[in-house]
Amino acid sequence: MYLTRIEPDANRFRYYRMEIVRGLFGDWGLVREWGRVGRGGQSRTDWFDSEADAKDARFALQMAKSKRGYE
Repeated sequence: MYLTRIEPDANRFRYYRMEIVRGLFGDWGLVREWGRVGRGGQSRTDWFDSEADAKDARFALQMAKSKRGYE
């Protein structure tokens, strides 16, 4: 999932990417990457016991980001 927040008047060109991946030991990870469009960003991986938990976390983050103007 790729979200962007473009506000040229405020010089704000941001992205937020989320991906669910499977771990080596049967766990599931939510990989998040964020930063300025066109540049390398920061990343973080949160691990979950089930795919459903990872999807719930992704949905919660998506809703939080949409409240802040990401599309």
